Amino acid sequence: MTPQENPDISNADVATTPQADPDEEKGPGGVIQDANDDQPPAEAGELQAPHTIFTTWEKRFIVFVASAAGFFSPISANIYFPALNSLSRDYGVSATLINLTVTVYMIFQGLAPSFTGSLSDNVGRRPIYFMCFVIYIGANIGLALQHSFAALMVLRCVQSSGSSGTVALANAVVSDVASAAERGVYIGYASVGGMLGVALGPILGGVLSSYLGWRAIFWFLTICAGVMLLAIGLFLPETARSVVDNGSLSPQRWNRSLWDLLPRVKRRKASVRPTGVTKGRKRGVINPFSTLKICFDKEASIVLLVNGISYAGYFAIATAIPSQFAKIYGFDDLKIGLCFIPIGVSSGLSTVLVGRAIDWNFARHARLLGLTPAEAKQKNRELGSFPIERVRCEVALPVLALASVSTIVYGWVLDYQTSVAAPLVMLFFVGFCATGFFTILSVLMVDIYPHAPATATAANNLVRCWLGAAASVLIIPMIARMTSGWAYTFFALLYLLLAPPLWVTMRWGPKWRAERTKREKEMEKSAT
Repeated sequence: MTPQENPDISNADVATTPQADPDEEKGPGGVIQDANDDQPPAEAGELQAPHTIFTTWEKRFIVFVASAAGFFSPISANIYFPALNSLSRDYGVSATLINLTVTVYMIFQGLAPSFTGSLSDNVGRRPIYFMCFVIYIGANIGLALQHSFAALMVLRCVQSSGSSGTVALANAVVSDVASAAERGVYIGYASVGGMLGVALGPILGGVLSSYLGWRAIFWFLTICAGVMLLAIGLFLPETARSVVDNGSLSPQRWNRSLWDLLPRVKRRKASVRPTGVTKGRKRGVINPFSTLKICFDKEASIVLLVNGISYAGYFAIATAIPSQFAKIYGFDDLKIGLCFIPIGVSSGLSTVLVGRAIDWNFARHARLLGLTPAEAKQKNRELGSFPIERVRCEVALPVLALASVSTIVYGWVLDYQTSVAAPLVMLFFVGFCATGFFTILSVLMVDIYPHAPATATAANNLVRCWLGAAASVLIIPMIARMTSGWAYTFFALLYLLLAPPLWVTMRWGPKWRAERTKREKEMEKSAT
């Protein structure tokens, strides 16, 4: 059946092939070569294996569900911010101590995906989604019922462990169903849930804390997570390429949604599966330390450090908003929650605009190399000698420059205690830049580790969350000793120091990627 005979399979999908296929080898310069290049060419009209058999609308739905699941990690962090002052009063602890509950959340937000990422790359996305949400729901019930500061600290760790894996899973799902040429837009779609968590979390937290008390926050999260778990069980198909390849292989029953078990759905999927073009993939060893291995890779370590430092600057702003706006403007929990609206709005806008800019730059470089966007998606074209590092970093550098300027201005308008409109306007630009920069480097991490997207995203979370945790502890003492103007100027100057490492990545990244691919191939051969 050709694509024209089956309108459910788009031409773009047919033109692409699975990433990191075991039947592909990379030659000099990292150019992907078929292991069977010495075989006769395919007969005219023979159907190539598409990157995925899911239709465009199915891909959008899958990414929508993954995005909705990714809503819970950021909302759990952000819904908590307006209640920090109330929690400090109820438990009789200082603002610095109550910020430790944010810090431990961030530490486990970085650590937990190191385990869930490796697991999901091997056993599938669906089982790990179930595990994450069961842990998360239990933690929220405990948080709503506890009465001690120690219990609050411990359960925040458990809550973070359950929710944080969903962010890595969302990016992994995108890598499963979207090729590199369209990944920017789909990563943008997958980030919408997280951005809504950032946008709505503080508002909901302010309303719930002001009118129902801070415990209502955790009951609200429990109910929402229960609904999400039900939706995943009913509708989300398995997408992990180690389990279903491009969707053409049938997984075991526990990897299937209830919808997939319906006879008519199984018949329809069987009718669109190309025959003779896909085969099962060898699964890797489940190894939580694979995240650390990525962290110490030459190219990845630069990308991770740059992304982590930029995120630390953003989190230094976000965690200090409750105490700073209460002190300077006398705001209560509700008004503090409303102060996060500019960040949420700009984050959503950034997700759309930056995602499109990423894909536009991909198409531009494809044209410079004499390729159409469709050809850039094809087999042997996706990432081989394509300058993917330059494609992504060219978009990242202007965003980084704007982030530096926005952070400096934000710090000094707070220092001079101007009208509240001034810091709110600057928070809009801070949110836009932080989200855009993180999106770009998240896409790049998945690009350079297409065979383990969840593990790569877990490494990203590990570094950025741990650096963000450090920033959340340091920012209040920094403001007390340096003033907010100089404290945020310090972070802005750090941003400027990130430009040279990005240039190094553009210059040497393709060479390092080719060397790493060669080592991995040699290790695979020696192991067999």
